[in-house]
Amino acid sequence: MKKLSITFLAAVLLMTGLRAQTLADGIKDMYSERTKTAKIVFEKLLAANPNNIEATYWLGQTHIVMKDFAGARGVYSKGLMASANAPLLLVGMGHVELNEKKTSEATQHFEQAITMSRGKKGDDPAILTAVGRAIVHTYTDKEKIGDINYAVQKLEAAALRDPSAPEIFMYLGMGYLKAKPGEGGGRAFESYNKALAANPNFAPAFYRLAKLFESQKNWELYEKYLQDAISKDPKFAPGYYELSYYNMLRKDQNMSAAQTYAQQFKQNADPDPQNAYLEASIKWAQGAIDMKKGDKASAQANFDAAITMAKDIISKSGNNAKGRVYKLIADAMVQKGDTAGAQSYIDEYFVKAEPDEVTAMDKGLQATIYSAIPGQEEKVFALYVEGIKTDTIIQNKIDLATTGAAYFKAKGMREKEGDLKAALIDARPKPSINDIFDATRAYYFGQAYEKSLAMANKLIEKFPAEIYGYDWVVNNYKVLDSSNAQNKLVPATVALFEFAQKDTAKYKKQYMAAAATLLNYYANEAKDRDKAIEYITKMIEADPANESFLNIKKQLEAPPPKQSTNPPKKTTTPKTGNSSSINNNKKPAVNAVAKE
Repeated sequence: MKKLSITFLAAVLLMTGLRAQTLADGIKDMYSERTKTAKIVFEKLLAANPNNIEATYWLGQTHIVMKDFAGARGVYSKGLMASANAPLLLVGMGHVELNEKKTSEATQHFEQAITMSRGKKGDDPAILTAVGRAIVHTYTDKEKIGDINYAVQKLEAAALRDPSAPEIFMYLGMGYLKAKPGEGGGRAFESYNKALAANPNFAPAFYRLAKLFESQKNWELYEKYLQDAISKDPKFAPGYYELSYYNMLRKDQNMSAAQTYAQQFKQNADPDPQNAYLEASIKWAQGAIDMKKGDKASAQANFDAAITMAKDIISKSGNNAKGRVYKLIADAMVQKGDTAGAQSYIDEYFVKAEPDEVTAMDKGLQATIYSAIPGQEEKVFALYVEGIKTDTIIQNKIDLATTGAAYFKAKGMREKEGDLKAALIDARPKPSINDIFDATRAYYFGQAYEKSLAMANKLIEKFPAEIYGYDWVVNNYKVLDSSNAQNKLVPATVALFEFAQKDTAKYKKQYMAAAATLLNYYANEAKDRDKAIEYITKMIEADPANESFLNIKKQLEAPPPKQSTNPPKKTTTPKTGNSSSINNNKKPAVNAVAKE
């Protein structure tokens, strides 16, 4: 039997009456995120014709979008019983299996559907598109379920077979972005524009272009494409949602425009108590603005209003309330000063939030809340680390690591500060010298000397023309190898001394400290008088008026006393200023460690 693409079939049905229009409207409702409305449409179609494979497929998709995977499996199982091995329904079942993390079974169903639908001219573009759609919708950066490259391959093949289908190019663009994060933007842009070439009124393609430029923080083009989307389809609800947020948080924080778009979203979305979330967010945003202006009374009133509206959403939505509502309450409570009281709400957010919804800043908010609870430092640290690991946006990682490091520095927990500074270094594409220097110091003063030493060596590796790495390697070895028993302290000090010789005026402090350490070692540990004289001479050259240095040199140059049977007289150790003391009869005290 000749296979027809979903798009072509819908177009044919459009010319034959109400049934076709209803199918097309249902699909359009899906793209506009009116999933409940679409579900009713497809159910009516199936009531009229239980063997309608396309309606069965799309009904199953509504269940998947609503996370009702058992319901979707039931739809597809029933459909396959009536139409055994229908390729489109096999793909739908594979889509369910992906969400159940049964990737092998899903792949088997995809391949079976493609093989069964293959005609004389090749693979059916409708089936290829459905396979690509299933994987693209399921695959995320955090949960890499399915083979995204396989999806791209099938969508590219579909595009060659049917270049007039805009949805193929839309899913292909989404696939490029997921297959190569940070690199696929150009190909995604090209694909979305091909979707518009196929159908200039295809609002979802404009929406995808807007989201592409949002990721690039090109707000002018982001807004333009959103406006294009609602212009082409005045009932395109996601466009109004995005524009409300854009005006609320980005474009001059225009609350009036944000409110207007929020109302337009409600008018074009499925009826749902959660549609009030945008208006609650506007109250929250106004509270944040008032707080910055110093108007605490107005801020308090707006935060209270946001909390009341969000709690009303939860009351009316019950267990269906989305995680974002709980986060809004938690954040508003923190902003108004009830940080500890926000704990239950932020915890519930993480129970309900989708994995790809959670950001580093969410973990930061949770860490802020737990930091107000005594004895939760380990939990706070774990939250910062988890947030840095899970977020895919570099700036979010950096901001979270910076906030966490400052918190632990203030608490005097310097090793944890160092760990978060190290996470910041890992997050930055090109860490600065200050990033590595701060981590080195934090570890050192947290007595994590091995970690500090590793960072100091990284300073030398990344910034060999600067003295700081050489200096902090020595500081750490003064603790880790104070007597040079491991042959670490002296070579490191020689390296510091030689570097400081490049400009003894600029690096006088390091030059003299290194010379003093070497003088101390050769005089008292190695018993090498000539090397000791060499370094005290260098110190005198840098500070010729220092009487202590002159006395040390005289002591070193004096001939050793003759052997006597009488006990030697006790002598007074000469003082050496910045240098270590010289006493051939007694080891000196361990060199003083660096100070903050």
